[in-house]
Formats: sequence, structure tokens, C-alpha cells
Amino acid sequence: MRNSFTINLFAYAMLYYLTTVIALAAEPDLQPPASKNPLKSDPQIESLLETIRQKYQVPGIVAGIVENDRLAVAGAVGLRKHGSPVAITVNDDLHLGSNTKAMTATLIAVLVEENKLSWESTVGEVFPKLKSKLHADFRDVTLSQLLTHRAGLPADGPWWKLGAGSQVKQRERLLIEILGKPPIHPPGTKHLYSNVGYAIAGHMAEQVTGKSWEDLMTIKLFKPLKMSSGGFGIPGHLTKIDQPWGHHLVSGSIEAVQHDNAPALGPAGTVHCSLLDWSKFISLHLQGARGASDFLNSDTFKTLHTPPSGQSYAYGWIVAPRPWANGAALTHSGSNTLWYATVWMAPARNVAFLAVTNQGGDAAQEACDKATVALIEYYGKHTTSQDH
Repeated sequence: MRNSFTINLFAYAMLYYLTTVIALAAEPDLQPPASKNPLKSDPQIESLLETIRQKYQVPGIVAGIVENDRLAVAGAVGLRKHGSPVAITVNDDLHLGSNTKAMTATLIAVLVEENKLSWESTVGEVFPKLKSKLHADFRDVTLSQLLTHRAGLPADGPWWKLGAGSQVKQRERLLIEILGKPPIHPPGTKHLYSNVGYAIAGHMAEQVTGKSWEDLMTIKLFKPLKMSSGGFGIPGHLTKIDQPWGHHLVSGSIEAVQHDNAPALGPAGTVHCSLLDWSKFISLHLQGARGASDFLNSDTFKTLHTPPSGQSYAYGWIVAPRPWANGAALTHSGSNTLWYATVWMAPARNVAFLAVTNQGGDAAQEACDKATVALIEYYGKHTTSQDH
């Protein structure tokens, strides 16, 4: 699933100028970040990934297999930044794009269990003071409809035109701007992938708690799961190569850029973290699918993993049957156009496959797809050999 990503060209150009021109004048930080318990990159996984990286000419790939509630094996190949000698590592922070959506839905599930929200909470109920500014057809849109892309909302909003102030205020302006107009189709009748829906769902969480979505994610998800690398926006620091940069193609040439989705889009796609920390979140959902987690009730996990009738999109997950998964697989991909990240999770086999490349576009999507296929094949051979 690709992100629709709307950019104000002037704002993008200014940020691009500042980040790239300053970077040319700065001395790069060539030292990898310190880690108390660094992961080791597996040579066999590296060999699989390097073949793919060279075929699709992406700067770097980081990928791994989650098994038995842990990141069992991982590998990294390539560079943090095209044209730099600094290698990407399995311990680096990675941008997850729309894989953030499953995290936002999980955060909201926590608030549902805390009785701060319900899946049927409506926009009108949560924002009574704004009700007069909302189109009548949007007032009864539910949290569930927002999180399953069935609210009649457009794919994207005017992210770079929401004015100054905090992300919370910008998301409030987004709500008034988009929900003040008629829906694209009657809410609840059709599926239409929408970053706006997740931003508004995140703002509903902000409204009932008095905390920003960013703070809620940190307090209620990252800290309990010990996702110490969890953050928002670009990995690392501007102009430095202390973490991987994103990349895109310009006239067929790879360009490194430090840029991200607008902060107001956060609940739909601005999280970054290490592969290990992402695997902790994925392990949580594998545990929840088999009723082995005390983070949320098993019924809540079932809700998160179950699409509405006749649909394939659940709460941050696409549900698709796959023979190798012995049943339903849960998957999602994300991109801010400069990164691409994909996860495939097989609850029946208690295994998941993660792949991220620090480039956006079609080649990046193909690279991540091929990387997950290679990991699935590797896992099949590995488990078969162990069984005999």
C-alpha cells in the first residue's frame, strides 16, 4: 500500500535547499551510533539482500525475520547515504511511512480499553464545540470508519497549508477544512485509502486525553514496548550521516534528501525506529493474535485484525490469505516517497518478515517485495531443515 503524499512545492524546495546545501558544507559524522546491545548482521541474509539491492539499485536494505516473539535474524547491506562511504546497519533507525497506521490504531485501542473512546465514538461527539463547522454527513462518522478507510474522506489533505502552531492545532484545522465539506461518498459505504482519516483519528485521541499524538505514542506504546528508538520525522540529525538518509530518483539519478511527510500527517505516517524496535511492535501483534499478550485484550486484537464485512483493510492492516502463512496474512507497506517499508505477518505460523529500503518509488517497492519473498523462502528452508 503506497502513501499518497501531497507536497507544497515551495516549502519542499526551501527545505530541500537548506538540507542539501548545508550538508555539502558540513563535515559528515562517519561514526555509527553507539548501542549497548547491537544486533549482528547475518551473512546469509546479507547475501540475499545484496543481490536484490544491486538488481534494483537502491542505496540500502535492512530486513529481518520475527520468530518466537523476537527478531530471530536480520541483515543490512548498502549505504546510509548515496555517495557516502558510511554503511547502513541493522541497528540504524528506519522510516516506516504508513506502517505507522497500525501503531496509531493500536494506540487508539489502548484508549478504547481505558474507556476514553469507543470504536463507535463519532466526530460530532468528540468535538462538540466544532460540530457546527462540520458538514452534517461527517458528524456521525465513527472512529472505526476512520481507521478502516470508510469515512468518505479524500486520500490526502493540504498538509503544508495548515498554518503555524503545534501539530495538534494543525490537525484541528485539517479537521475543519476537510470535514467542513461534503464527503467524497456516503460514509460507511465504500473503502478509500485516506491519510486524512488517520490524522483525524489521531486528533480524536488528542482531544480526549489532552496530549499530542506524539506524546501518546511515546507514553502508551513506545515506552511500554521498550521501543527506545521510536521517534517522528527523519531519522538522525539534519546534515549528518548519523542515520540513513532518504533517497529518490531525479532524472534517473539517485539523490539523497532529508525530508518527511508534514508533521500534521503524523498518525498516518511519520514514525521511525530501528528494525529491532519495529519487531517488538510486530511481536506484540503476533502474541495478540494467539491470545498470548496482556497489552490488550484478545478481543481487542481480534478487532484490530478483522476487516469490515466485504473488505480487506482492517485497522492498519491489509488481511490477505496466503498458502505460506497457513491462512490469513497481515501486511502493510509505507513510503514518504524517500523510503519504502513492508511487513508480512503470519499469525498461524507465529512469524513475520520485515524489509526497509532508504529510497522511495517503484524500484524500492520491488526491492522490498523481493526481499520479503527471499526471507519467506529462507525461512521455509531453515525451518524444514530444522524439522528433519
